[in-house]
Amino acid sequence: MKGGADSADTVRAYGHTRTLRRMNSSSGPAPAVTASRLRALPPSVGPVRLVGIDGHAGSGKSTLAARLAAELGAAPVIPLDSIASHDALFAWTDRLTAQVLEPFARGEAAHPGVYDWERRAFTRTAVVPPAPVVLLEGVGAGRRAVRPHLSLLLWVDVSEAEAWSRGRRRDGPRLAAFWRNWQRAERRHFADDPSRPWADILLAPWSGGYHASWHGPPGAGGGLRRNPLWGTS
Repeated sequence: MKGGADSADTVRAYGHTRTLRRMNSSSGPAPAVTASRLRALPPSVGPVRLVGIDGHAGSGKSTLAARLAAELGAAPVIPLDSIASHDALFAWTDRLTAQVLEPFARGEAAHPGVYDWERRAFTRTAVVPPAPVVLLEGVGAGRRAVRPHLSLLLWVDVSEAEAWSRGRRRDGPRLAAFWRNWQRAERRHFADDPSRPWADILLAPWSGGYHASWHGPPGAGGGLRRNPLWGTS
């Protein structure tokens, strides 16, 4: 799986940058403005504003998270790669609840196990403080069991076919068998528990940045909706 052992054994810091039309690392509103707007959201789990970053495997969620770093400074990121495993590609909600959501709800640090995809074992534990904003990044970050605990859900809007093609090129032929299994599992997961329809903002990579558009949950009228963070202007 992407990142292997090295990507998950420490808590990474990312921030948040956006405009309605385009978002990238060199344009958009001043960092303090965007960060202050995120921090103005009501906490969603204990004192934490948990922001989900979801999308197909290979869509660029980690790249987006890295670009979000500057504006939130040292906001911690929990990669779902560190919580999933070969035996539980998507059956990790109980682990997330016990190791992350419940401690945050008590105002305590989370201690998610860190899975080593090469050794096929949890080899260490990360420590994630209950910071004002924490990013939860990975496939399934917006699933129905997690959504009630999110302040905001972002979807990296890259098609399944394009994302998987990128991911397979990134990981090379050595992980071809894993990818065949992953694709079946991801397709089953999103067929039963889609995230995209529930995303607050869709982010489509474009010209080195992102087109950003408001979205809304099913039954909310579709298309643009008023977002409590930025409105619709």
